[in-house]
Amino acid sequence: MQSTFAGIELGKRGLVAHNQGLQTIGHNLTNASTEGYSRQRVELGTMEPLYAPQLNREETPGQIGQGVVSVRISRMRDELLDSRIVAGQGGLGYWDTRDKYMSLLEQVHNEPTEVSTRTQMDRFWDSWQELSLHPSELAPREAVVQRGRTLIDSIHEQYRRLSSTRDMVQQDIEIVTSQANDLSRQIASLNAEILKSEAMGDNPNDLYDRRDVLVEKLSAIVPVTVDRRDPDEYMVHVDGHILVQGKLARGFEMSSGAETSGYPRVLWADTGSEAIIKGGSLGAMLEMRDVDIKQEIASLDTMTLTFTDLVNEVHRSAYGLNGKTGIDFFTELPSVNNIAGNYDRNGDGAYDHSYIYRMTGGNALDAQEQVGLSGVMRLSGPKGLVDVEYRPTDTVGDLVRRVNDSGADVTARLTAAGTLQLRAKTSSDGDSPDFVIRHVEDSGEFLAGYAGLLTGTGAASAYAWDKADAVAGLRGGVDYAVAPLAHPSGWIEVSTAVSGDLTSVAAGFGSNGRPAESGDGSAAIAIARLRTAPVMVGSQKTFDDYFADAVASVGLKGERAGRMAETHSRIVKNLTDTRQSISGVNIDEELSNMIKFQHGYAAAAKFIAQMDSMLDTIINRMGI
Repeated sequence: MQSTFAGIELGKRGLVAHNQGLQTIGHNLTNASTEGYSRQRVELGTMEPLYAPQLNREETPGQIGQGVVSVRISRMRDELLDSRIVAGQGGLGYWDTRDKYMSLLEQVHNEPTEVSTRTQMDRFWDSWQELSLHPSELAPREAVVQRGRTLIDSIHEQYRRLSSTRDMVQQDIEIVTSQANDLSRQIASLNAEILKSEAMGDNPNDLYDRRDVLVEKLSAIVPVTVDRRDPDEYMVHVDGHILVQGKLARGFEMSSGAETSGYPRVLWADTGSEAIIKGGSLGAMLEMRDVDIKQEIASLDTMTLTFTDLVNEVHRSAYGLNGKTGIDFFTELPSVNNIAGNYDRNGDGAYDHSYIYRMTGGNALDAQEQVGLSGVMRLSGPKGLVDVEYRPTDTVGDLVRRVNDSGADVTARLTAAGTLQLRAKTSSDGDSPDFVIRHVEDSGEFLAGYAGLLTGTGAASAYAWDKADAVAGLRGGVDYAVAPLAHPSGWIEVSTAVSGDLTSVAAGFGSNGRPAESGDGSAAIAIARLRTAPVMVGSQKTFDDYFADAVASVGLKGERAGRMAETHSRIVKNLTDTRQSISGVNIDEELSNMIKFQHGYAAAAKFIAQMDSMLDTIINRMGI
């Protein structure tokens, strides 16, 4: 039988349900400006009826309702849309970071201003051209020395700015790595709180919102994906590796040991293995540090070493106004003290490698002459050895171009005397030292009997750097140079021999072993011609090609980064706008719902008042 006071209970449920609705609306309105807040809705449902329909029940007209209850408080959220935003944030963080640092690299080149390295080099070549016209005077020699110093100062400044930019990137890497760890710990802590609340049967909507905000911030740093399949273990992955699993967060750390690159690696804190991160702002920073800026420094080093080595090559063979020869115009500091380039790489006290930068054959060649030989040259490359095939109908010039186009870590050129010269580039594999020739082999006779470089054919006569005294296997008469110190763009200077005595600046070659006449400017002309000569500055043929390629490369990379950052920004904005239309708080809608709940609350209160009046009549006014 229905209770006499059932109506009071029914009205009370109405008051509670509509009051909860009003409180939820107030919660929405006060959090309208809160970051990541999702509007919430009270879902109302009917209370279970007093009697279930069955045959053995009291005679009643049907089920007797017991009013309204709030079934749940749900948040308006689209998880699929959230996943797209998380993925979009990773791309936006990556391209925004690249765009910022590419702008810094563009400023380093200072093109086309009057203080750029290219402008200083043009003036340096012009000073040698002027010396060739007045080889007997000191004033043009003073100009050569001073412009050489200015050029070297410009190169040093460019190297310093590139290095400082790389150091700044490293500092940012450490900062964002710490931020990623902090966000991971916060997400794991929220997971623990959410799990406790869910175990009590609650919907911790505000905790869900806070967790989603943290995941989005984390996704801008590292490329994350979210796994919600296990309700008890909310998981966050980075490139397939677990970063957060329930209440556990792995985190990252920086390696403490000395690395080949000179910079620490990002490791997983629990295993110590390297964390491969290819997206987000952290991925962009690692790529800028280990690829883009590293390549810029390597390219500058290659240009500097090629430039100074070629100028010295001509200057050593020429005579100064004082009759002296064999003097370098620029200083060249070797990386090892051993004249044969021997080096103890593993630190066991015994020589085990040979560090040779340049080797020049002993036979004069004609670039237009067909070699009449066939075989395969094998040179060190980015991933193992690079094969360069040649045939009898190929000319010497064809083979030189083929070596330079092969992608090997070695370039080839014909010197002024017509001899074949091989020079090492910066290492492509990252583990080997820069400017070291690691392997030269020929299955035929081109590098052996024809060019006069190797002692024989095949692997048995190959030059290999992974042993001491490797130069002993080169043919007699081969000229070679020991590899220089790392980063020559940071330390090369004009030699004191020419800066201290202007008469030591060479201008002419002389003849038959006799010093050049005072009016001989042949050496100065030869140095000036290096400006446009195909000397192979890394992968570029001339110095002008190097500068044009360097500026164009940085400019195009910066343009791409800017456009991609703008594209991803618009994509993320469209997604967030769509989510805002779903999850955001609409003031007008909330006020409309407020009126609805107000009327519902008032109606429930009126109903209770009427029930109270009826009960008062029955209890207090009906007589016996």
